[in-house]
Amino acid sequence: MSASALAYQLVLMRLMAVSWWGHFAAAVLALALLGYGASGTALALAEGRLGGRAGRFFPWAAALFGLLAPAAAAVALRVPFNPLAAPWEPGQWGLLGALYLLLALPLVAVGAALGLAYRARGPDVPSLYRADLLGAAAGVVAALAPLGWLPPGTGLRVVALGGFLAAAAALPFSRGAAVAALGLVLAAGWPGPWLVPRPSPYKALSLALAAPGARVLAESWSPLGHLAAVASPEVPLRHAPGLSLTCPGEVPPQVGVYRDGSFLGALDPPGADLGYLGCLPSAAPYRLREAPRVLVLGAGTGAEVRGALLHGASSVVAVEGDGRVGRLGTGAYGPPGDPRVAVHAGEPRAFVAASRDRFDLIQVALPDSFAGALAGAQGAAEGFGFTAEALGRYLGRLAPGGLLALTQWLQVPPRQDLKLFATAAAALEARGVRAPGDHLALVRSWNVATLLVAEAPLSAADLAALRAFGEEHGFDFPWLPGAPLADDLLAQGCRELLGPGRGAFLSTYPFAVAPATDDRPYVAHTFRWRTLPELLAARGRGGGALVDWAYLLLPATALFAALAGAGLILAPLGRLHRGPRPGVGGARVGAYFIALGLGFFLIEVTTLQRLSLLLGHPLFAAAATLAVFLACAGLGAAAGGRWIARHPRGATWAPVAVAGLAVALEAVTPAVTAWLGGLPLAARAAGALALLAPLAFAMGAPFALGLRALARQAPPWIPWAWGLNATASVWAAAGAPLVSLHGGFSATVGLAVALYLAAALAARGWLASGQAP
Repeated sequence: MSASALAYQLVLMRLMAVSWWGHFAAAVLALALLGYGASGTALALAEGRLGGRAGRFFPWAAALFGLLAPAAAAVALRVPFNPLAAPWEPGQWGLLGALYLLLALPLVAVGAALGLAYRARGPDVPSLYRADLLGAAAGVVAALAPLGWLPPGTGLRVVALGGFLAAAAALPFSRGAAVAALGLVLAAGWPGPWLVPRPSPYKALSLALAAPGARVLAESWSPLGHLAAVASPEVPLRHAPGLSLTCPGEVPPQVGVYRDGSFLGALDPPGADLGYLGCLPSAAPYRLREAPRVLVLGAGTGAEVRGALLHGASSVVAVEGDGRVGRLGTGAYGPPGDPRVAVHAGEPRAFVAASRDRFDLIQVALPDSFAGALAGAQGAAEGFGFTAEALGRYLGRLAPGGLLALTQWLQVPPRQDLKLFATAAAALEARGVRAPGDHLALVRSWNVATLLVAEAPLSAADLAALRAFGEEHGFDFPWLPGAPLADDLLAQGCRELLGPGRGAFLSTYPFAVAPATDDRPYVAHTFRWRTLPELLAARGRGGGALVDWAYLLLPATALFAALAGAGLILAPLGRLHRGPRPGVGGARVGAYFIALGLGFFLIEVTTLQRLSLLLGHPLFAAAATLAVFLACAGLGAAAGGRWIARHPRGATWAPVAVAGLAVALEAVTPAVTAWLGGLPLAARAAGALALLAPLAFAMGAPFALGLRALARQAPPWIPWAWGLNATASVWAAAGAPLVSLHGGFSATVGLAVALYLAAALAARGWLASGQAP
């Protein structure tokens, strides 16, 4: 049951990423826990009817999940939610809430099944909790292989069948076999079109397919997402960001590549004239260095690789996390078999940490191919590639006189472009550079700009070559050492960020453009609440387009979680008459389970994000760490239960042990991550396991011990405690991104530590007394 539930959540994330955008992924956790909490309330309300028959209802709840999982998704795909219209249409927030409630329905059934099991076998809670968490870990693995390589609709059929199999396992053989057969028929019988993701009509893939004659040349599914190559002979794609208006060459007809419905990049046809690549701002560094050794990070569809070869690079190393991209088109990374090109599958920062080579030029591709949108509010894992620490690592791999080039989209007014400039200046200062402005140059076209970060101060020859390049192509320079600068917001911002008034500028600028760091790796987050009223007031003049709707989904989800949790879970629970009370009454018991729910998820979410920096690709890193986290917590629940049964007084110290280990992990993680970063993946994975396992093992015990105490002191309180814990988990899952975004990972862990210590105080007097046989 637990494996099916976790797999369902991960399949939902894939479904929502394709149908809408990836910003909804974290909300899946919140709605899942909302379903668990609502089931706890329902069980508590039904306590009088359950009596000693809780176990008999388990198969019904499990089978109900099998029915609801594909049905809820099929209906959700037809909800006309448009997140892009949210700043203008308040009704869209209502549709978002309806989506959350709809997709939570199957997890109400899951929560009911788990709650019924705990209620039926209360004294055996630690072993049941172990099975729960180990099953969840198995569901994470299954969601990657094989489900991750299948369309989400097929994945939904499989997880639905899992619900029926769980029901069958709890029934006598003959009835169980019949239920399993019925589940197989129902799962296979769902009409295929009902479960096919329907990309928003505003996504790039939908717009591309609307062109006359457009057709999909190739597509594939993997845990990294849905990949599609689209071409239209009648209205061909021509993608050349920042192309000079004086360019004599022509952009050839291209094939568009889309990941999860969003534009990834373009493929040039074999044998096409690629002279246009010399008319882009990203060609600027080739005017400064001849025959450079080039490293391209986030190679995507290979435009930077083809550009490097065009400009005479002596060698090119291309790093791309999704190896399928290079196989979509012949020559994406240069002529097949070109000895100058080496292609590596992996994440850019992990590759740089492991590499010992030096390069004359490191090119970071446009965010289309590297990090979506430079890592939005929930994209911490991708954002690790653009922090001050990351840029410092890139600079450390440059040969003497080498250059780092980062191409970015321009925004009006400047936001992410200014933040990346500030981050580059911070990276130089961290390396001991006293005048970072002498190492920076910003080349601007009409819609993109290339930021050059030099290992040594730019020479007079470098500056002259850049000025000549700009004059030739009609580009200007918001920042160029010693040159007259444009008098616009971007140029003014660059001057302020390099001047003595930097602090005042960062605090008063309408958008948050302070440097991104590994503790707050949100390069795309520039939203400030104090600017929102002005932007909304200017909606009719385009101000609404400047509202960061992706960020606003975070507080909207947190508000929805708070209201739904209070209305659907806490309010009904508060009116229950639960019979005999544990020794100290309900207030401290409730505080204990609420503190555990908040603290557990704050630590889990933060740990998953941080370890993605060590393990490389954010998806596989998150899956690996989540599986290890759940498995170790499950083992810790059972082992802790056995040890506490022999030493009951130790129960109160279980939350204190979690708090101490969390502090220790927080203290050593940065140093250990830096030390392990250059080792092979297997060594880094072993190091991550060694870091995570003790804390995860300890975190499995407190909740199981609390339920066992209630099972012996006041069994009717078990669903109530389950509901409180799930409600707090809803709040934590929805609020953790906000806390990390504004306070950083360290502040999030600090809050979790305080909550575990509060749980230890609340446990005094009743938790230990409920452990003895």
